[in-house]
Amino acid sequence: MPSIRSLSLLLILLAQLVSATTAAADNPVTQRSAEDNDGTPLPVVIWHGLGDTYAAEGLQQVGKIIEDVNPGTFVYFIRLDASAAGDQRATFYGNVTEQVAKVCDDLASHPILSTAPAIDAVGFSQGGQFLRAYVQRCNAPPVRNLITFGSQHNGIIDYRVCESRDWLCRGAMALLHGNTWAQLVQSRLVPAQYFRDPADMDNYLAHSNFLADINNEREVKNEKYAQNIASLKNLVMYVFEDDTRVIPKETGWFEEVNGDETTPLRARKIYKEDWIGLRALDRKGGLKFKVAPGEHMQLSDTVLIKAFKEYLGPYENTSKNAAAEEPIGEL
Repeated sequence: MPSIRSLSLLLILLAQLVSATTAAADNPVTQRSAEDNDGTPLPVVIWHGLGDTYAAEGLQQVGKIIEDVNPGTFVYFIRLDASAAGDQRATFYGNVTEQVAKVCDDLASHPILSTAPAIDAVGFSQGGQFLRAYVQRCNAPPVRNLITFGSQHNGIIDYRVCESRDWLCRGAMALLHGNTWAQLVQSRLVPAQYFRDPADMDNYLAHSNFLADINNEREVKNEKYAQNIASLKNLVMYVFEDDTRVIPKETGWFEEVNGDETTPLRARKIYKEDWIGLRALDRKGGLKFKVAPGEHMQLSDTVLIKAFKEYLGPYENTSKNAAAEEPIGEL
């Protein structure tokens, strides 16, 4: 027969258990977690690349694939202008810092996105580093998984070749080659704002309007940038195996290419000193290095479907079907 003291202790423990259970039920965080796990896919935002538009048929098809893979997904296409023509022009001409700020405001005020527990994000080409800037600078609503395809995370050392009749592109490239570091160019021409030549770092650090800041390469670091990247569940970076339009293509993995010398991300200061949170994210298994076959932005449905199955979907359904991560290999 238990003693009176034992019974008293047992009653106290039961009372504490009931109290804790009641408090958890009344806790808004606990309530939100229960609501978040109702099986509804998180919304997905998409930011397209240079020369593209939110209304492009190919981009809309990507949205349809997302909806097919995870029925019920709300897909939002980022736009910098209400018209498709104006949105396309903004991929060449505009201040990237101001463009990212506009997207921060748009997403924070959107009636669906702003009330979601989190969102997932997909960035194509330059849209990838711009979405990363969104995560670092505002991240409200917060991004769970960020997937980038052929993005220029470590900048470019040369510019794309334009089609002969693409006068919008040709005009921009002519100005860019003329004086990359001029204040007018850095504040108005989009690709110049992620130009980065390892052989000319003094000019880059002194004049870069966008990339030098978002990569935290200047002496004074923004701690918020590292905290926000580390808060991601996954940063999934695809590089195109035969990419000739992004120079160097290894920029999609934050690699440094200086002439014939290539330095992988994990050997660089940006990682070792964790300037933007990549090391912290890597240590919890959230930094993913992927290869897609083909030329720049020649994405197959197979690659897209696999990525969307692994990294999009309900709130607590991240990478449940993902295969074991492969090591970084040669491209």
